[in-house]
Amino acid sequence: MGGSAEDAGKTVVKDNSVLMIDLDRVTQDFSEKVVITDFPLFNSERYNGLTDMLNAIEAAKTDDKIEGISMLNTTSMLGLAQAKALRDKLEDFKESGKFVVSYANYFTQGQYYINSVADTIYLNPVGEMDFRGLSSEIMFFKDFQEKSGIKMEVIRHGKYKSAVEPFLENQMSPANREQMSELLHSAWSSIVSDISISRNIPVDSLNSIADNLAARTPEMAHNKKLIDRIAYEDEYHSGIRYALGVDKGKEYNTIDLTDYANNIGMSLRKKKATDKIAVIYAQGEILSGEGSPRHIGEGYVKESLQEAVKDKNVKAIVLRVDSPGGSALTSDIIWREIELTKQHKPIIVSMGNLAASGGYYISCNADYIFAEPTTITGSIGVLGAIPNLTKFVNNMGVYSDQVGTHKNSNQYSVFQPMDDTFREVTTQSIETIYTTFVNRVAQGRAMTFEEVDKIAQGRVWTGIDAKRLGLVDEIGGLDDALAYASELVNASDYKVRNFPVFERTLEDFFMESSPFFMAKTKEQLIKEEIGEENYQILEKIKNINSRKGIQAIMPYEIIIK
Repeated sequence: MGGSAEDAGKTVVKDNSVLMIDLDRVTQDFSEKVVITDFPLFNSERYNGLTDMLNAIEAAKTDDKIEGISMLNTTSMLGLAQAKALRDKLEDFKESGKFVVSYANYFTQGQYYINSVADTIYLNPVGEMDFRGLSSEIMFFKDFQEKSGIKMEVIRHGKYKSAVEPFLENQMSPANREQMSELLHSAWSSIVSDISISRNIPVDSLNSIADNLAARTPEMAHNKKLIDRIAYEDEYHSGIRYALGVDKGKEYNTIDLTDYANNIGMSLRKKKATDKIAVIYAQGEILSGEGSPRHIGEGYVKESLQEAVKDKNVKAIVLRVDSPGGSALTSDIIWREIELTKQHKPIIVSMGNLAASGGYYISCNADYIFAEPTTITGSIGVLGAIPNLTKFVNNMGVYSDQVGTHKNSNQYSVFQPMDDTFREVTTQSIETIYTTFVNRVAQGRAMTFEEVDKIAQGRVWTGIDAKRLGLVDEIGGLDDALAYASELVNASDYKVRNFPVFERTLEDFFMESSPFFMAKTKEQLIKEEIGEENYQILEKIKNINSRKGIQAIMPYEIIIK
């Protein structure tokens, strides 16, 4: 297709252009903003987060140079709530009268959910479609522990706090099976409802299609009206040419969504409005310390909140949470900072894919809470899972012994059996933290301890269920949270100030970059070598190694297929 021209680092949009959506590398809501403290010329603000993509689509709606949107073999690592936000923005874009078209060689369920909003959906003649309902699989290690001698000592509060269940059982407990089943059914209900509206197919019919795998081939999908055209990619482009009035064989003008988002991001930054709403992104597992673009630390959250309070033009704060939880201590430190901040400015929470356990802990005392229908939240519970290698090393002929000055002076050792005193003390700590957690929720949500405890116990809920139970106030996305915040403080015209800002020295910057003069970061090179999914596994292992203290973390990792 015809490319867009570039002028002084800014992509120029040509007339009669099509916005090309590629979300392959978009995984987080917020893209990293970096300040090089000792060399400001290298400061960078990337506009490649999902929020930037949504802002770009919003701007394209009224851009006379953009005629429509093309989603070509769109793959993404977006979670369900993020997919919902993107889908809603595309639906809103269509109200302009501009087209949205989609083509795929193969549709996964997540991919089809996003693409089903298109006016016309194409599928390759020898392609396939995956439409079968949602599932989640959990691995269990009880027998492995017995055979290997590598054991996890487990202490928890909450009958649904199943993060440690794989170490205790060989199958799901009835309580865990119940919560997972209800979670999947609730999420599927939201997904299939959206598809039903876009494709004008009754929900019952969609469920029947899923049950019978009745859309697995292009012909079957077409017969069931899940797609509109069975065609090759060149025919797809011919259709776009026809819609644009471009002669056959000629290229049509395109612009990549990321490039367009960069233009919009620069424009929004220069917006003349005086009033501001701060958006603080809390993304990833909650760990102690400063934090990073991929995990939440008390350092940057406290600094961001304090900076937002100091800025007199910031009238309200939106905390965007996408986290499975983590350190209970860090969660409480952040909770306290939010309490202090509320004395000066209102805080509204917008939940993304996850705001569970510690993620809910840092959300529960906001002035108002928004969640997407498919947000996974709740998981109000606490656990401790401590490795013990005594049997394993003994089997290898390795033993350990200890000596100390006092009865309990020896710290816990993975090479010694857990004694009753350590277990009792740790259990007391977990019970104390659970009680504190429930009290925090009760205070923030104007509920009694008993009311919270009844829906707590580590159980996870979707946003829809959380609203019914009083854990959130309203169903909606980040745009809705911003609209609520602006109305609350009477700021009809405002600009957004995004946090956090990560500070680095020039040496740090070069250390993180490739030898090819900053062409690619170390992260990008690793991703290219092992793939996005495997890179995320490496990140999870790194986070596990960083965990300290008692955890308020979501049940295992819920992967919905």
